[in-house]
Amino acid sequence: MDKIAVISDIHGNLEALKTVLNDIRRRNIDKIICLGDIIAKGTHQEECVKLIKDNCYITIKGNNDEFYSRDNIDLEKVREIEKKRYNWIRKKLSKESLSFLQNLPYSHELYMSGRLIRFFHAHPETTYKFIGNFDKIERTFELFLPSNNTISDSIADIVVYGHIHTQFMQKLYNRTVINTGSVGNSYDTFRNNSKDANVLNTTLVNYLIITGVLDSNDINNEISFELVSIPYDIDKELEDNNDNIELEEYKKEIKNGMYRNMDWVYKSFDLRGIDKNKI
Repeated sequence: MDKIAVISDIHGNLEALKTVLNDIRRRNIDKIICLGDIIAKGTHQEECVKLIKDNCYITIKGNNDEFYSRDNIDLEKVREIEKKRYNWIRKKLSKESLSFLQNLPYSHELYMSGRLIRFFHAHPETTYKFIGNFDKIERTFELFLPSNNTISDSIADIVVYGHIHTQFMQKLYNRTVINTGSVGNSYDTFRNNSKDANVLNTTLVNYLIITGVLDSNDINNEISFELVSIPYDIDKELEDNNDNIELEEYKKEIKNGMYRNMDWVYKSFDLRGIDKNKI
């Protein structure tokens, strides 16, 4: 049987990336696909890009990779915090790394055990769209559909994506959608102090292992999916982030497993019929 490890959303967290790569090596998996967002948030932009280049046979473009590697951003039209972020991140990256990020593909496809598996960062049409783990059926089904950014015009049997930083797997219409979760910036979409379990259930390195017969069109072959979560040394990662322009926000996210702007998250889900007051 063939094995593929799928990682996503490293976000400049070097300690988390080293941890996941060591775990993948320990399991003797030599094929790694990265679904993007290598950079932003943590301070180790350049180091993470180099490790991804050296270890992943496929790397896909995330929204942060796309935005911060672009040379033609009109900084007068973006928020002040985005302007600061843009300048800080680009100072961290070599010309070679910026070129690497600029030229990443949008998506990847392969057949495994007779299933068409499509990989992308967030959505077939854009790297920015947020399809969550408690979304409407019609929105979730969008993930299986082809677009101008996908390699084929077939509806996928299995979709693997990142972006939302929350690991999950769901069946829909005899198809499977999987989110790998985040390597370096894991959080839960919904939080409630009276209902939350131990935060150490969330502040982990998350990734996916797919096992099956690669390049096979025989759907009678076995296939399996393992959602892996492993601890890493968060305090060690934070030790040399002193130059991080958003250190407190980054620290809050990786130590508490909570997005820095939860009001935005709840507002997004309110628009889809979920009452944040009842979460």
